[in-house]
Amino acid sequence: QVQLAESGGGLVQTGGSLRLSCTDSGRTIRSYGMGWFRQAPGKEREFVAAVSRSGGNTYYADSVKGRFTISRDNAKNTVYLQMNSLKPEDTAVYYCGTARTGYVGSLRARDYDYWGQGTQVTVSS
Repeated sequence: QVQLAESGGGLVQTGGSLRLSCTDSGRTIRSYGMGWFRQAPGKEREFVAAVSRSGGNTYYADSVKGRFTISRDNAKNTVYLQMNSLKPEDTAVYYCGTARTGYVGSLRARDYDYWGQGTQVTVSS
């Protein structure tokens, strides 16, 4: 059973960095393509980045391309999101999710099955 938990969020100044982690205590994460999404107050959940099961293919939203890096360590049942050059508009709750079969890299939240509880990222100006 998939049980995702995000961590690593916090308060950072503009230009700073954070690394988010998404760990699966059910130890099944290696079977899934994974995605990171974020949701700001009053807005819909939006795609940030995704990675294939092997980690060989990655996908990014235009807004984070060149600043964020998604990676995974299947031996540790963990997916990471390294966030550099953070901006105030990156402020949101960040969620990781498992992609439905055939939807690896999808930009739509409805194509992801399991979600963690989220971790808050706040970037001050």
